[in-house]
Amino acid sequence: MKLYFKYLSILLRSQMQYRTSFILLSIGQFFVPFSIFISMYLLFQRFDHIGGWNLYEVALCYAIIHIGFSVSECFARGFDAFPSYVVKGEFDRILVRPRSTVLQVLGARFEFSRIGRFSQSIIVMIYALINLSIEWDFIKIITLLFMILSGVIIFTGVYMLGATLSFWTIQGIEAINIVTDGGREMSQYPLTIYKDWVKKFFTFIIPFGTVNYLPLMYILDKTNGNDYFYMVIPLFGMLFIIPSLMIWKFGVKHYKSTGS
Repeated sequence: MKLYFKYLSILLRSQMQYRTSFILLSIGQFFVPFSIFISMYLLFQRFDHIGGWNLYEVALCYAIIHIGFSVSECFARGFDAFPSYVVKGEFDRILVRPRSTVLQVLGARFEFSRIGRFSQSIIVMIYALINLSIEWDFIKIITLLFMILSGVIIFTGVYMLGATLSFWTIQGIEAINIVTDGGREMSQYPLTIYKDWVKKFFTFIIPFGTVNYLPLMYILDKTNGNDYFYMVIPLFGMLFIIPSLMIWKFGVKHYKSTGS
């Protein structure tokens, strides 16, 4: 972990050399998702409820998934840029170093400008929580934290799977964007509004449903018993990182050098 934080410190200092660019990028990252939330807000001006969920409940759903996405996009961006390492032969250099390949790829790139998206999501979360009558207790607070952490880990796992595809095709990342961007957009709303096969796919295959929808039902008191089951659902979502790591190691094992 000491090496990881060293990577983080170096890249933070390098990005701070261009402060104006960093500030403008952060502002852009704030307003792009904000426009999405505005469209959601306008939608609820026409419809009071969607699938039994009101604006503030959906806003909380939106905020949680975007917080997880922004944190993962900041700290796991190295996997998103991974195809260039394979094309240029830079992965060979990573392999000869006496450190974990996962750690080195994670530390290769950080997008600190994602603080803009993160800040916007926090504002939306505060807005939603102020307007919701939730009876908070210690368990619900822990559940909320698990939901955010689960989102970070699942998005990181998806990035890792996309990077693994690059061992066979450099176009793998574009296919994975369907899952990352599509999953993020879909998870802004409760899964009940989608068809049954969509709900199953994003619960049992790519478990975004464990990030916000299922545990959020517990926080919002929408469950009919089995509250503790809904509470621990995010922990099961975190297990998604295990097959992601296994597939990554499989890809590394079958990597063939460019010879450059």
